[in-house]
Amino acid sequence: MRVALADDSLLFREGLTRLLQDSGVEVVGQAPDAPGLLAIVESCSPDVAVVDIRMPPGHSDEGLVAARQIRSSHPEVGVLVLSQYVEVDYAMALVEEQPKGAGYVLKDRVENIEGFIESIRRVSAGEVVVDPGVVALLVGRSRERDPLEELTPRELEVLHLMAEGRSNQAISQELFLTGRTVESHVRSIFLKLDLQPADDDHRRVLAVLRYLRA
Repeated sequence: MRVALADDSLLFREGLTRLLQDSGVEVVGQAPDAPGLLAIVESCSPDVAVVDIRMPPGHSDEGLVAARQIRSSHPEVGVLVLSQYVEVDYAMALVEEQPKGAGYVLKDRVENIEGFIESIRRVSAGEVVVDPGVVALLVGRSRERDPLEELTPRELEVLHLMAEGRSNQAISQELFLTGRTVESHVRSIFLKLDLQPADDDHRRVLAVLRYLRA
């Protein structure tokens, strides 16, 4: 298996190169930045490009941009992006665009060299590898409480009409409810959406915004 490696830390590059070579992986080239990696990929056609997500000069997402370029111009080359921290949006952007031959793992995983090499092999074989830390965050997000789910069908009707700009009086006429009943529903909506006591017009706007975002 032939690998190209890009990271702005010389110490990290050299250390990872030694670990990979000792495990039978051929490192065809090293680069300190994204342009250098692209040049290696162009000239050496590695099986996988391993790249740090934050590269010079901006140290933002240059590695991710390079990974996307490689996937576009050399779809036969797998890309494995390394990150110091879990950045879910970057991870999903990488694997969702073309769900094969791509991976996103934390740099800490390199300490388990066998597991890291297995990630490289899977990416080379066209699989998608996502760091367990990202998976855990995504699962946690899906399990987060959605306050709208706590609203009753009638409260959702009231909130829908609020989103249309209806006043309490207009809502009572539309739903054939008394004004006091509508006020009760509105108070319940504020409570379930965890909108702290404030001017009712302000809370009304916040409630509508949450409804629209959902």
